[in-house]
Amino acid sequence: MSRVSKRFYRVDSMRNLELFDKGETAAQENRWIFEISHEAANKVGGIYQVIRSKCSASVEELGDQYVLLGHYKEASVRTEVELGEFPDDSPLTATVNSVRSFGWRVHTGRWLVDGNPQIILFDIGSAYDLLSGYKREFYDSCKIGIPHQDVECNDAVLFGFMVAKFVEEFRNEVLNFSDSKPRIAAHFHEWLAGVGLIMLRVRNIDVATIFTTHATLLGRFLCAGAVDFYNNLDNFNIDEEAGKRGIYHRYCMERCSVHLTHTFTTVSEITGVEAEHLLKRKPDIITPNGLNVKKFAALHEFQNLHAMSKEKINDFIRGHFYGHMDFDLDKTLYFFIAGRYEFGNKGADLYIEALARLNHYMTASGTDKTVIAFMIFPAKTNNFNIESLRGQAITKSLRDTIHDIQAKIGKRMYDICLTGRLPDAEELLLKEETVRLKRCIYAAQRKSLPPITTHNVQDDGSDPVLNALRRCHLFNDPQDRVKVIFHPEFLSATNPLFGMDYEEFVRGCHLGVFPSYYEPWGYTPAECTVMGIPSVTTNLSGFGCFMAEHIADPMSYGIYIVDRRFIGLEDSVRQLAQYLYEFVQLNRRQRIIQRNRTERLSELLDWRILGTYYCQARQLAFREVYPDLDIAEAAGGAGRLNYPRPLSEPPSPTSSRATTPAPSEHGSDEEDSVDSEAELEELGVQSANGSTTGSR
Repeated sequence: MSRVSKRFYRVDSMRNLELFDKGETAAQENRWIFEISHEAANKVGGIYQVIRSKCSASVEELGDQYVLLGHYKEASVRTEVELGEFPDDSPLTATVNSVRSFGWRVHTGRWLVDGNPQIILFDIGSAYDLLSGYKREFYDSCKIGIPHQDVECNDAVLFGFMVAKFVEEFRNEVLNFSDSKPRIAAHFHEWLAGVGLIMLRVRNIDVATIFTTHATLLGRFLCAGAVDFYNNLDNFNIDEEAGKRGIYHRYCMERCSVHLTHTFTTVSEITGVEAEHLLKRKPDIITPNGLNVKKFAALHEFQNLHAMSKEKINDFIRGHFYGHMDFDLDKTLYFFIAGRYEFGNKGADLYIEALARLNHYMTASGTDKTVIAFMIFPAKTNNFNIESLRGQAITKSLRDTIHDIQAKIGKRMYDICLTGRLPDAEELLLKEETVRLKRCIYAAQRKSLPPITTHNVQDDGSDPVLNALRRCHLFNDPQDRVKVIFHPEFLSATNPLFGMDYEEFVRGCHLGVFPSYYEPWGYTPAECTVMGIPSVTTNLSGFGCFMAEHIADPMSYGIYIVDRRFIGLEDSVRQLAQYLYEFVQLNRRQRIIQRNRTERLSELLDWRILGTYYCQARQLAFREVYPDLDIAEAAGGAGRLNYPRPLSEPPSPTSSRATTPAPSEHGSDEEDSVDSEAELEELGVQSANGSTTGSR
């Protein structure tokens, strides 16, 4: 699609939303959808978030015709699943009873997430005595041998055979509950669930199959080895590379699933390219990951949340930098990077190098702004840094002292004013109170620099983040305009330093920076977008590619896409540093406007929209298995999801100022109307006639 046509966007995928009828249409057609993953109600990695967030839209569309199949993990089930039997008149009940007669322990109920979907969990331990026979059958069918010592693969075989048998039994039982021919689709996520797909196909069960890979096995291993992955996709000896890493049998399981499925999907275009080279099949359709988006009734609501969360971060900063609060918190911006501790894959190396250059740019320009850059990666630690804890204690003591004195001053002022006169200064602040304040002030002084980490990292000398900070001389010196804080554990509300969970922390920040090298999708920038927080991503992440495809000018919507594919590393670092510097140059009103625009993109990431790609994937599989049947969900499509450059948008990202400026930090409902010349002039934006106004 051309850049011009993108400008005239309307979301026409809405035409598919009439099929969100709680499963009425699916029930009339006797259409059943099984979604199979080892992460259903079992938090292991990112697939859990995909399936969990999609449940609400899936149930809204398919009702009780939608069923999740997963591993039974007692610890997870205790907190995430409401166990219970299905109705007696359901083919699911008959099927569950049938497989229980084999001696299998099968648990049914509803997952306690939005949508409350039906879920069936298989206790693979109850079929363990059949493992040898299953592995023999698997080898005879596919010539893939599973090493005895690979426990994860053994579990995958057990789970796969149990799922395949369940779906086969269901296919037989459902004939007794309806006169119409059943249409069944089984959607498998990742190679760990792929054995079930393989056995359904080998046994010629009349079921449409879909297989989604969220990241290729070999791709993740190769990128972890610091190779030039994307420029050498054509050159890898795949069998040799998989063999060297001891994952050849896993790779074969993944590739077999990909080639046997009726419909093959990946979560992004970039992962599709990877799969085409490493798994030797091009995806039939891309199924992007979405989120369960809950829109605010008014724009100012999420701006208020940003202000409240930012104040909590301010409290932490006051404690962490006690004795060195030589910067204005009203002129301080909070950047952050977060995720699994994969230093290169997550782009932490680029982030730190770009921060060093940003520090130079800001120091040279003489700006009075400050950037505080957080790095949140879970690493092995001994305990909290004593300086971090001391700082929070000192600032709390000062705050409590001031509150106490403040209350006493207020009472004295009240009593004196009742006598008919104004109080003198010495009557308000008593000498002993002045002494208390001086003690607190002296306690808040220190000679050492604020720490660059909140914890004592176990492998301090070899930790990649700490070594990169040392190499770039980012030590929180007073003259530095960029300060850094490495927090080597995930955030939670019980954290004694921050006292806020991850979502609240993100809302309080100004920019998320995720310059990933290997990121098949990337939920962290997507979560930022839904919360109205601008973010930096790359053209090697699924999210970045998706936004580049569907938005005519991503930067104007607060999505900065760094090129890590077609230019060298040095140029990528320079580009990232420039993006960060341009963001720093925005004034408060411009940031508010940009946050409003970013939050508008949340509808693009809503599962009610992106779920249509899953509908298309099922449609393709159904057409192959049931070519003579008319399926209602095939009528729609994902449509064109494209956002134009805003009408008032000049081409330069530094002048990307939308719309009516807000009168306060919290914005207004009218912020996204078209700019007038006067408003453009006030914002310092180039006007339509080409004149340039002064900047704030």
